[in-house]
Formats: sequence, C-alpha cells, structure tokens
Amino acid sequence: MAVMNVNPTRMQLSKLKKQLTTAIRGHKMLKDKRDELMRQFLDLVRETKDLREKVERELESCNHHFVNASAVMSKQSLDGSLLSPKQQINVDVSSKNVMSVEIPQFETSTRTSDSADIFPYGFAFTSFELDDAVMSLDSLLPDLIKLAQYEKSCELMSAEIEKTRRRVNSLEHVMIPRYQETIKYISMKLEENDRSSRTRLMKVKDMLLDKAHGYSN
Repeated sequence: MAVMNVNPTRMQLSKLKKQLTTAIRGHKMLKDKRDELMRQFLDLVRETKDLREKVERELESCNHHFVNASAVMSKQSLDGSLLSPKQQINVDVSSKNVMSVEIPQFETSTRTSDSADIFPYGFAFTSFELDDAVMSLDSLLPDLIKLAQYEKSCELMSAEIEKTRRRVNSLEHVMIPRYQETIKYISMKLEENDRSSRTRLMKVKDMLLDKAHGYSN
C-alpha cells in the first residue's frame, strides 16, 4: 500500500492519527448501517416475493373471469361496456426515511365512495361473468399498488446497500491501510531523525569537550 505524499512531521503525524480514528469510527458506523439495511432489505424481499405470488394468482383469476365474459359477450359489447369508467383512483405519494433511504409510501383514494361505481355500465345488457371480472380486478388493485411500493423500495434499498458497501470497502481496504502505512512511515522517519540528531549532538559534545579539556567523555 503506497503511503500518502505528506511531510513527515509531528504535526502531520498527529493530524493523520486523528483522521485514522475518524475513519475507523466511520467504517464501523457504515458497516452497522449496511448490516441493518441488509436485514430490512431481506425482510422486504420476502414480503415482496409473497405479495407478487399472490398478485400473480389474482391476475390469473382476473384473466379467467374476463375470458369467461368474452365467451358470452361479443367483443364490441365488452369493449363498449368498459369504455367510460365511472370511478377514479387517486394515488398520493409520500416517503418514509429508513436508514437514510427515502422509501415511497402510496395511499389511494377514490373519486366517489359508492362501491357500485366500479361498474362503468348498466346491468341489463351485460353478463354476470363481466361483473365477476370487474370485481376481481377491483379487489386486486390495492395489492398491485402495494407491490409497486414494495418493489420500488427494494430497488432504492438495493442501490443504497451497494453504495454503502463500496464506501465500507474503500475505507477498509484503501483508506484505513493507507493511513496506517503513512503513520508508520512518518513514525519511522521521526525516529530516524531523532537518532541522527542525538548522534550529531554527541559528536558536537565530544568535540567541545576535547577542545576545552583535551579529552572526550
């Protein structure tokens, strides 16, 4: 590991030791954050998997009801029945902070409170199979919206985990070892300079003693 390009002084050594302490503390905090994110991410992935399987089963049931409806109604009648919906779904998007990740929160509301408004047609010229299809699709909608929320949350948490993992690895394998090597290098340089200074002082002392008294101590 290459050392940093710094002057080997005691002030620089003190500064690097403080930076190393900060880096080690930051490394621990990031590791804790990564581990907690991973725990919550895996829990969310399991919930998402279960919900997706449920939604896929419900979608299959919806398709089955629409196939039955198309079997007893002409395409023109079926398309015309669904052409002008009466109900409207509004989705309000907010967010929740989870370990510095802004997780989306979806809340739904309908334009009217009348549950019968899910049927955009009269019942005189349609089949009960179409009623079943519309009701099954209406019951599926909350799970579809929740699945979208879960999958977006998984995507955001996954990106944050990867970013945190890179930071942890950078500190663990690059920055901290570089600080340690540089501190070691400066410490050795300072010790070498101290030894050289002591040796010079001893030689000067000997020269002064020899000049003053004709002998060396």
